Amino acid sequence: MEVHQLRYFCAVAETGSFTRAAEREQVAQPSLSQQIMKLEEELGVRLFDRLGRSVRLTDPGQTFLPRARTILSEMKAAKEEVADRQATVSGPVSVGVIPTIAPYFLPSRIASFTRKYPQASITVVEDVTARLLDRLRGGLIDMAIMAVPMRGHDLECASLRTERLYAILPTDHKLAKKRSLFIRELREDPFLLLRDDHCFRETAIEICKRARLSPQVIFESGQFSSILGMVGAGLGISVIPEMALEKRPDCSFVLVADERASRTIGIATLRGHFLSRVQKAFMDHLKATATARDHHA
Repeated sequence: MEVHQLRYFCAVAETGSFTRAAEREQVAQPSLSQQIMKLEEELGVRLFDRLGRSVRLTDPGQTFLPRARTILSEMKAAKEEVADRQATVSGPVSVGVIPTIAPYFLPSRIASFTRKYPQASITVVEDVTARLLDRLRGGLIDMAIMAVPMRGHDLECASLRTERLYAILPTDHKLAKKRSLFIRELREDPFLLLRDDHCFRETAIEICKRARLSPQVIFESGQFSSILGMVGAGLGISVIPEMALEKRPDCSFVLVADERASRTIGIATLRGHFLSRVQKAFMDHLKATATARDHHA
C-alpha cells in the first residue's frame, strides 16, 4: 500500500470523479485509475461503484476512507513537525473561508500578518461551509474561517467575534430612517437572500422564523454585492452581518432589534491535527485582530 494510492483514493472519494481527482492530483487519469485498482486488489475489495461518469464509495470504501485520511494526516503532520523545528516563522498556511466573510475580514489581516512574517506563504480557498469541511477533513486546508459553532466530534472551533445583523432597505423605504427595527415589520416586503448552500441564508431564515415571518424570496445570489445592488434598485429587502455594511447612496442599513439576530465567526481545525509554528502564529494573529474595525466599513 503506497501513500500516493491513499491520496488518489481520497481524491476520488472527495470529488466523486476519476477525472476531477486526476486533475486535482495533477496525474494522468489512466495512471490514477490503475493505482486505485492496485489498491483494491491488495485490499481484496472494491472501493468504488463505477456509475458512468461518476463514482460512489462502496460500503468497504466508506469504512476505509477515514482510515486513509488519518494516515495521510499523520504523515503530513510528521513532515510539518520536523520542518517546524526551524526557528523562523515561515512556511505555508492554507486557510479556507466562506464567501460571506472572505472579502470583509481577511484582506487586511493577511496583509498585516505577511508584513510581520514575510517568510510565511498564505493560500486562501473561498468556498461554502460544506465543501470547506470536506477539504479540512481531507487535509487540503489547515483551518477554516466560518460561522460557529460547527457540529462534528472531529472539529475544534475557536470563536473570533460575534456581530449583529442589519436589515438592508432601499433609501426610500418607509423604515429606512429608523435606528432599529423588528423583522416582523418587514412581513410585506419581498426578500433577497443568499442561495441555499450559504450558511448565512439559514441565519436569515432563522430570525424570520423567530418573528413568525415566512419570507417571500424573489431573488437568490451567491454574494452580498449582488443583493445590495438589487436592494438599491428597490426590488426588495435583505439581511446582512455587520462586517458587510457599506456606505451606499441607494441603501439604508437598520439594526435588527432582536439581540439574538447575530452570528459568531470563528476558526475550525481538525481535532488532533498538528499545526506548525507559522499556522499557530496565523491563528493567534486572527484572534488578536478579530475585533478590530474592518477597513471597508
